[in-house]
Amino acid sequence: MPESRYSLIPLLFILFVTGIYAGYALMPQAQVPLNETALIQRIGALESQVASLQSYLNDLHNRNSTILSLNDVYESVRVSIVTVSGLLATSDIFGRTAYTTVIGSGFVVNLTGEPLIVTNYHVVNGIINGSVTFLDGEAYPFEIVGLDKYSDLAVIRAYAPSDKLVPLTVVSSSGLRVGDTVIAIGNPYGLESTMTSGIVSQLNRTIQTETAGNYSIAGIIQITTPINPGNSGGPLLDSQGNVVGVTTAIISGSQNVGFAVPSDTILREFSTLVERGEYVHPYIGITGYSLNYAASTALGINQTWGVLVQTVVAGGPADSAGIKGGSRVVSVGGEQIRSGGDVIIMIDGMKIKNMDDLSSYLLTRSPGQVVSMTVIRGTSCMDIQVVLGARP
Repeated sequence: MPESRYSLIPLLFILFVTGIYAGYALMPQAQVPLNETALIQRIGALESQVASLQSYLNDLHNRNSTILSLNDVYESVRVSIVTVSGLLATSDIFGRTAYTTVIGSGFVVNLTGEPLIVTNYHVVNGIINGSVTFLDGEAYPFEIVGLDKYSDLAVIRAYAPSDKLVPLTVVSSSGLRVGDTVIAIGNPYGLESTMTSGIVSQLNRTIQTETAGNYSIAGIIQITTPINPGNSGGPLLDSQGNVVGVTTAIISGSQNVGFAVPSDTILREFSTLVERGEYVHPYIGITGYSLNYAASTALGINQTWGVLVQTVVAGGPADSAGIKGGSRVVSVGGEQIRSGGDVIIMIDGMKIKNMDDLSSYLLTRSPGQVVSMTVIRGTSCMDIQVVLGARP
């Protein structure tokens, strides 16, 4: 925002406050049946509101004044972003071992007192002769410190001189809003240090990847920032150059629809990945279906949102708590849906509209914790306590 616009703020406040006092002074007494004490209290309340507004505008000015240009962001972070490469063993049609080259991205952070590199699980899992290449072309081998395929995260240690390991600042992604500017820097198709920009197009998405098997990766940031093969593992940055995510996946054939693991996932898992080499996710042991109007109509139920429980894993946390799955298969728009199961509408007082909401909320919990699930069963609404297990 231009500085000249902020120079008008003091004048506007003076005019605003003057107008308030003048209004009280000129107002006929018959229309203001206030005694002196009440009038003083009213003026004091208005002064407090003016002070709050001034504080808000000052904060807005401070935040806007720290927004960097795209070039400034690029220049400030590029030395911290690396190319991650290696070889992946595969078999040809004759059963002979062949090797393909893997190229991805990564970035340096320091969250535990040691500079380490964050990238994607799918970039480094199974590769041999792995190395990281810095901006100046210098390459060094690395070892894997921790892996989490269910969040598509990996932490690696590069055997590089300390002056090469310049960490980026990682901030919470909880402050992101749809429409915020985001920036991706990585190595698409091996083209090093490529920057693209876009906006946050949605939050708390759930995606499925080959690495996660039958489980979904939840809490994902959807972005319009163009990303391509080779971007995987690179940082997603805000307009101040802080890390708010890790670019992870694209939808084949789509235009400007990409995904990033939120930085809150990094902050939550990092120390555990470093200490234990893995991260254990919570588990409730169900499959579910996100209700909508068409499905609710076909199933003959009034609830048009929530998670309809399809199956319950025998002996799992939900089964032990008494959660019920569906018993009869109904075809809805070509999909086979089990009817008759519980409909989860809330967890710990949080509204659950669909599977994205359910999966994203569970991200914030840990195995062994108890959650209160509000479900609709038939015509009854009940709260069921579920002790979360560890994902098998």
